[in-house]
This record gives sequence, structure tokens and C-alpha cells, in this order.
Amino acid sequence: MTSTQTIEELSAQCAAKYGITREMIDHAERWTETDGDLEGLSEERVRGILDMRFGAIAVDTPRSELWHTPDTIDVIEDIPYLPDGGYDTEAGQCRGHLLDLYLPHDAVLRCGHTLPVYIDIHGGGFTYGYKELNRNFNVHLAETGFAVFSLNYRPAPQTDLRGQLADVQAALRWIKAHLTDYPVNPNAVFLTGDSAGGALTMLTLAIENNAEAAAAFGVDEPSGIGFAGAAPVCGAYSSASLETMGSELTVSYDPNRRTGLEQMLGVEFFDGIEAADPKFLTAEGLAFNVNLPPLFIVTCGDDFLEADNLALAAALARKGADFELFDPKPRRHETLGHVFVIGMPWLDESVECFERLRRFSYERC
Repeated sequence: MTSTQTIEELSAQCAAKYGITREMIDHAERWTETDGDLEGLSEERVRGILDMRFGAIAVDTPRSELWHTPDTIDVIEDIPYLPDGGYDTEAGQCRGHLLDLYLPHDAVLRCGHTLPVYIDIHGGGFTYGYKELNRNFNVHLAETGFAVFSLNYRPAPQTDLRGQLADVQAALRWIKAHLTDYPVNPNAVFLTGDSAGGALTMLTLAIENNAEAAAAFGVDEPSGIGFAGAAPVCGAYSSASLETMGSELTVSYDPNRRTGLEQMLGVEFFDGIEAADPKFLTAEGLAFNVNLPPLFIVTCGDDFLEADNLALAAALARKGADFELFDPKPRRHETLGHVFVIGMPWLDESVECFERLRRFSYERC
């Protein structure tokens, strides 16, 4: 087991690896855990989680200088969706049990109930980030013509995959109970999430639309929101274990994905979901075993998870399902990269993505 000093030493080593200063770490704690929740873990897991978090901080810190919220968007911050939601950990509060709401100010002035809603689940390898990580994406989505609920959930190692899905369900139940409090259309609710949040998005859709999946993930009663559609962004769908896949290996399944997550998060992150593995832990399994709502799938030519997303699109095409794929290729001498529309919503490709997403969603509600 690691000591506090050992965590400090490992944190310093990882910070040096990525050229991160103490000031940058303190700044990043606005949108993520850094090294404050790693006590009691093995050195291997501490190293794996720090490597994920600090590598992401190195990328997000310069981008954060461009994050802003215009006057045209109203923000209601830090709503507790469970009674313990809050920042005072000494008092037993949990930051992972908070959510934000972004509303176009014009919708507030009009006082109607016609505005479609997106619920956003941020990504980050199941261990990095809170809702603030996606603030700029949520602002742009709201400007496009949506109310946006942005969810926290407890990052690993604070909980496992079942616990994260339980957090999402608790947030969805709160949202469903309070939709009429805001100028939104309660019958036009969509779900989105990027990377690991894309995985949580698709698993949540499985829980909401398949009783076997709900039971497999330990959810007794799904929220029952009735999603009009969803927009998974650069999602990770190859999380089935190699042992359960056996002879069912497909060209889209990456056996290294589950192995890498287990090395970083610990094998216990997947505890209790044996009944879901592999039926709901591959792109094809989700497409063929779940009655999914219309999907707007986002990836790009240099997304390291492009194959997962193309596999989902291909399976939906074989099924004859309602979906649209947005898969732009980087222009010469440029990059887009993983979750480009989340991290860089000002790019031409991101602007086009928002426009297509608006059209796709508005046509289905």
C-alpha cells in the first residue's frame, strides 16, 4: 500500500514527465481530481491513474485559456442530485454527486416549455475530470439551441463501473423529477457523452431499454426518461474481457482496451458486471441486443477510438437502425484527434458537427 509521501513522490515524478507545475495542478483541480483520492492504492494503480490524469492535464491546460461562458447562456451550478452532493469532503459530501444546467437566456425570457434537452456525461478514462471539464462544450451546445444538464459522477478509484452507472441513474432520476421546473420540453430529452462518457452513455441506454442489461449492471429501476436520441462522441466500446469473447473475436474488438483499463483502474473496476460481459460490452452487442434510440455518432479520422465508432455504425446499419455518422478526416498538415468537438469546439469541423447535431436532434423531437 502507498503512503501519503509515496503518493507525493509519484505525483512529482509524473508531473515532471509531462512538464506540469504545481500551479498547473492547482488550476486543473477546477475540473478534475489530481492526486487527492489515491490513498491506499497500490503503487502500480497510483502510477496508472496519475499518468492518465496528468497526461490529460498537459493537453487541457492550454485549451482552458479559451473556455468561457457568454452572457447569452445562463448557468445554474452545483445542483446536488443526491443529498450528499457538495465539496466539503470532511463533512461527508461528494463532489461526484453534483450537476450543472446551461440554458440559453432567450429560452428563460420566453418562459416556454419547448426547448430540447441534452444530458452530458463527460469522459476521461473513467478516472479523469468532472463536469467542469466539458463546460465549453456544453456552452456551445446550449448556444446551438438546447438546454444542457452536465453530470458529475464519482471517478475511479472512488467507485467502480457499476457505481458510476448508479450515479448516472441517480442524476437522471433527479432530472426527470425536475424537468418541469425549467423552460424545457420534457418529451425531447437526448443523451450525450464522450470517450469513457460515450461508453457510459451507451451502457445507460442499454439499462434504460433492456431489462436484462439493467439487471446485469445492478439497476433495479431505470429512470424511464425515454430518450428521443443520443449523441455518443468518440466512445469506447471494446470493454468486454478477452476470456468472455473467446471465439467471438471480431475485427472491431480491441482486446488491449480492457487490459489497459484493468492495469490503470484495477480489475476490481469491472466487479459485479459478469452478466453483462460480453453481451453489452462491445459495439455489436449494444447494437444488436438493445432497442436503441436514434444515434448521432461522432468520431474522426485520427481518433484512436475510430474503429469502435465505425463498428457501432456498421452494426446499426446491418440492423437497419436510425443513426447518422459524422467522421471528418483531418486536413493536410492538421489534426483533429480524440474528442475534438469537446476540447476544441471552435474548429470548423466542430462547428459543422454542432450544426449537424442540431438538425439531427430537432428532426427527431
